[in-house]
Amino acid sequence: MIKSKVALISSVIILGLCMVLFLTFPNNVMFDARTTFMLFPISDNDGYNLLGIIGAILFIVAMILLAIGLEKYRVRTIIVVVILYSILPTVLITIYQETFASGIEAISYDGEGNCDFNYVSKDLLDAECNLVLQNKSNEAVTFELEFLDTFYREDEGRMASLMNIAGPYSITIEANQEKNINLKKSLDVSDVPKHFEGATSYGIHIKLIEEETERIL
Repeated sequence: MIKSKVALISSVIILGLCMVLFLTFPNNVMFDARTTFMLFPISDNDGYNLLGIIGAILFIVAMILLAIGLEKYRVRTIIVVVILYSILPTVLITIYQETFASGIEAISYDGEGNCDFNYVSKDLLDAECNLVLQNKSNEAVTFELEFLDTFYREDEGRMASLMNIAGPYSITIEANQEKNINLKKSLDVSDVPKHFEGATSYGIHIKLIEEETERIL
């Protein structure tokens, strides 16, 4: 079944390197990605991501080496490896968070949060944000929560980050608990240029701040 041990070992080493470089922990490397391949951000708000492109090329090289190293079952093996490569980072992060992580490193977010902004008057919006965070450690964690705009540009209006007008938000999650966070605020947007009259933002990104430590999720 094995045709070349050198090719197989090289493939495993390259895949391991790719996983380490682009592990979505502690920060989400896909935060502002516009184009992705597997777990690699190919382009973002600033254009093409050179490191992401290199990672994608290395991944393809690893797949080629895997095929070269096998004498049989190449296609099914590659499919299995691709699936494992997609799943393994999440498994490793979960194991780490449930064993060694502390503070905001133990906080997980499913990325499904949303914010609704409703028009009240020219300079006032009613806002409501909902998201679910889970503390996977054995100690309570307290942190400040900020909202981020994924694709914000100066010529576009702000979205989720408008919630920061009424911030900061101090959040405490007890040990091994999941918390539904619901924030309702009236936002004075008189000093915000190009603000909209109403909108809904899905899959919002957030920043957790604990003293000198920050995480983007």
